[in-house]
Amino acid sequence: MYYNPSQLYGIIPPIVTPLTEKMELDQLATSKLLKHLLHGGVHGLFVLGTTGEAPSLTDKVKLNLIRQVANEVGTQIPWLVGITDNCLENAVGWAKQAKEYGATAVVAAPPFYYPTSQSALYSFFEALAEQSPLPLFLYNIPSHTSVRLERDTIFHLLKLPNVVGYKDSTLNMMDFHWISQMRTETAPFLYFLGPEEYLLETTLLGADGGVSGGANLFPQLYVRLYESTRRQDFVTAHQLHQLVINVSTNVYNQGQTVINGIKFALAELGIGNGLTAPPLRNLSSEEQEKIRIFLKDFTPNIPQ
Repeated sequence: MYYNPSQLYGIIPPIVTPLTEKMELDQLATSKLLKHLLHGGVHGLFVLGTTGEAPSLTDKVKLNLIRQVANEVGTQIPWLVGITDNCLENAVGWAKQAKEYGATAVVAAPPFYYPTSQSALYSFFEALAEQSPLPLFLYNIPSHTSVRLERDTIFHLLKLPNVVGYKDSTLNMMDFHWISQMRTETAPFLYFLGPEEYLLETTLLGADGGVSGGANLFPQLYVRLYESTRRQDFVTAHQLHQLVINVSTNVYNQGQTVINGIKFALAELGIGNGLTAPPLRNLSSEEQEKIRIFLKDFTPNIPQ
């Protein structure tokens, strides 16, 4: 069974990439993580995204991760592969690899480093969509790329035949409302939010789901929040939303990025060693202790 991208919905965690001390793929930890996520009921996976440290990994590690997901997840649930690259040919090459191993779709943020006009970004994504053998999701995360896809550019790109969706990590609710209004019966693109702090309200307002980093840790929590919101069980949704905010507040504020906290917390839960790839540094002893204290006291009581 292969998934049509139109079937995508719900919680699609941007999975971390477990690493050994030699910065190779930790296959045992990866296997534990994948089983943990599948058992938690997630609706899909996003491989080699920001939380997966894709820009910091060797091609060997990336390919090994894609292979392992293909072998262990296969067609159980849909999975997406990040192909962001400043080089168009490289991005297309990763899309072809993702297709070869059975991925559902690919995801690309804008090329970065050089100052780039919106017309140049449009041309880049137009070529990528045309050459990619898999459907393409746009990924807007200006906090990391320092390049923003503006509303008009997004609007025109989402009209291209092979561009099927938009992953929004802008932290801008006005953009969310504006872009949501673009969705029509003739242009029914998929809309996923990155910042899980907004998962409740954006799901209520029509988003297709969330690419939630914290779901690496507590997948069932995020799945139940999404499901309770969709069925308008607001009492339960509010309770679960508060738990998600607790995770964000206590885990994400340690280290250089949210990745540091997530990987260390996973290690405390028995998955991986918490190591991140350079240039990210590992957590200090003080930062580690703050997360240990939080995890010791945190009990995600999840209504069934």
